[in-house]
Amino acid sequence: MANRNMHQARMLGANSPQLGRRGTDSPAALELTSANKGSPAQPHQQSPAPEQSEGPAEETGEGPSKMTLDLARFRKPGEKTFTQRSRLFVGSLPLDITEQEFKNLFAKYGSINEVFINRERGFGFVCLETRTLAEIAKVELDGIVLNNRPLKVRFATHGAALKVRNLLPVVTNELLEQAFSEFGQVERAVVVTDDRGRSTGRGIVEFATKVAARKALERCNEGAMLLTTTPCPAIVEPMEHLDDEDGLPEKILPKTPKYYKEREQPPRFAQPGTFEFEYASRWKALDEMEKQQREQVDRNIKEAREKLEAELEAAKNEHQLMLMRQDLMRRQEELRRLEELRNQELQRRKQIEMRHEEERRRREEEMMRHREQDDLRRQPDGFIPNYHENGQN
Repeated sequence: MANRNMHQARMLGANSPQLGRRGTDSPAALELTSANKGSPAQPHQQSPAPEQSEGPAEETGEGPSKMTLDLARFRKPGEKTFTQRSRLFVGSLPLDITEQEFKNLFAKYGSINEVFINRERGFGFVCLETRTLAEIAKVELDGIVLNNRPLKVRFATHGAALKVRNLLPVVTNELLEQAFSEFGQVERAVVVTDDRGRSTGRGIVEFATKVAARKALERCNEGAMLLTTTPCPAIVEPMEHLDDEDGLPEKILPKTPKYYKEREQPPRFAQPGTFEFEYASRWKALDEMEKQQREQVDRNIKEAREKLEAELEAAKNEHQLMLMRQDLMRRQEELRRLEELRNQELQRRKQIEMRHEEERRRREEEMMRHREQDDLRRQPDGFIPNYHENGQN
């Protein structure tokens, strides 16, 4: 990807006028426009050329036409814009440069954001829309002369990036971003893979702010963040920033007395039997010893990891059995409780039926007592039934 972007940058740079380093008689001027950024990317369109006369352009005095490119084509599908990855450091700025002049340097590369200038120390920062545009701007602007000062354009250090280790093979970019999004906005989350696309167990998480990165680092170090079912915690560390693109050019290395002393001899192979060969051999022996010790440490760690994985698997099975026993006991307890509730309900219903029966008998006795009282009230006054005479007759 980087090579392709560099190739695009060279193609664009070859046709783009620049300050100091390139002349103004470039055969074509390439103009980047950011119109309709919100709309989908459109094919490259060439602006209409001026009306051509019957003679060649040299005779008419008209220059070549400008080609217009849609900046949306420099944005990957789903790529987030104005991230820390597209932030540039610009050094060796003229002390009297204005903010508008600084913006004009990057105007052709689309919209810009987070402009900062330190005039006392002669440096500044600027954030472009995408990483690709930042790479193109870096290639074209690095080394140009502005007010007799060659600019130094580099990618700014990402201060909110974290390195994540101990990732299982099932962890993907999306899962990594989802897990760390609870600490703040994640600009990029990537699982590092080998040349065959297999996970190396390491990843990179880049936050939008340092506060979110610090929160994630502290929380993961204090606790154990699990990304999958297996209790294998993610190990989070600050990202070590290395420059493997520009490296250390000769022009920026300080020329100290030690520099000149070490450069007295050119690159060479030490001759056997010499002082140089003896100590070079000792350096190589020390490196070999370090290599062997590192390999031994790696073997010990690998054995310990395999042992831990085996213990974990056995513990998982035992834990699963324990959960099954607990679930069985819970179900039995639930059945016992339901049986008790059922018995209580039956007892309650029986008591209700008994109360109803007693109430029914009480009502019947009350009715009989009322009936007898009514019969007594219906008889004539002074009438005494002679049950004995009636019995004799």
